[in-house]
Amino acid sequence: MPPRKPLLPDSARRTAAWCGVLLLVTGVAAVAVWLCVALKTAVTPVLLALLGTALLGPVHRRLTAWGVHRSLAAGLTCAALVAVVGGAGYIVVTALVDTGDHIVASLKDAAQWVVDHFEIHGVADVDDLADNAKGLVERFGASAAGGLLTGIGVVTTLVATAVLALLLTFFFLRDSDRAGHLARAVAPRGTGDLVEAMGRRAFEAVEGFMRGTTLIALIDALCITVGLLILDVPGAVGLGALVFVGAYIPYLGAFVSGAVSVLVALADRGFVIALWALGVVLAVQLLEGHVLQPVIQSRTVQMHPASILVALTAGASVAGLLGMLLAVPFCAAVFGVIGELRKGRGGAGPPS
Repeated sequence: MPPRKPLLPDSARRTAAWCGVLLLVTGVAAVAVWLCVALKTAVTPVLLALLGTALLGPVHRRLTAWGVHRSLAAGLTCAALVAVVGGAGYIVVTALVDTGDHIVASLKDAAQWVVDHFEIHGVADVDDLADNAKGLVERFGASAAGGLLTGIGVVTTLVATAVLALLLTFFFLRDSDRAGHLARAVAPRGTGDLVEAMGRRAFEAVEGFMRGTTLIALIDALCITVGLLILDVPGAVGLGALVFVGAYIPYLGAFVSGAVSVLVALADRGFVIALWALGVVLAVQLLEGHVLQPVIQSRTVQMHPASILVALTAGASVAGLLGMLLAVPFCAAVFGVIGELRKGRGGAGPPS
């Protein structure tokens, strides 16, 4: 009996097989994202703890190399994290509170300058917009007061999330030496080495991203603050703090913080000083793009700017600001895993 001829040609069957794999992967990813959103109260502290562990990992390893017990080293590292983050948060909040009203007033003056000088018709006076906004707030003051309990609940949730993330960071640091054994234990038979290598590569990518981003954010904030102080721009410290915080959101954070700095300089110091402020911001961005990024993050996963923008958009659509903060480290981990898979496939010799 002659063999039956396949219903579809080989090319069509291969295409159908790849489409099935793509649908399966997409479905699994969609379910994973849905579970993360549904369980965000539990997932958020874990993700923040992983970022904290990636940032503090080198310090913990240095302490253990000096002979400090792992638990004590993890406790000292977490205490240092609380001190540094608390101090930095206090400086940032104080600077923004002290200069926040002045920055807002300067932005309003800059908007009015743009309306007046460019003769934009059909736009209400900026003072009228501010008065209308104030009246709107007074009108719905009762609703805002009624949401006081909700606000207290939000603050309580944030504090609980921060405490849980800190505790998880302690345990992750203390038991980081067991991660390889855990990966081998949960991996299917015969894939332990590959799973462990992918996990290490993903964590190294996130670690490099966090360490490099923090250092670059600090340098950017210091350079822009010094430049604005030299130009005698009011609120320079608060604007520098805004630059530091915004640096954790690539491209978008730098654009927003730089634009605010230039607008404040325009409102208070005039057009010439605003041009100098713009030059300072552009010079710092060029320094970051051509010197800091290649030198500091040369050993991490390099991602194309388009992929970063897509990741930021996807993260914002899924989880808002928190999603934007976590999107790029997650993509760094994914690219690290892909790089490890490609290296493993390229290094595998032909079967004997």
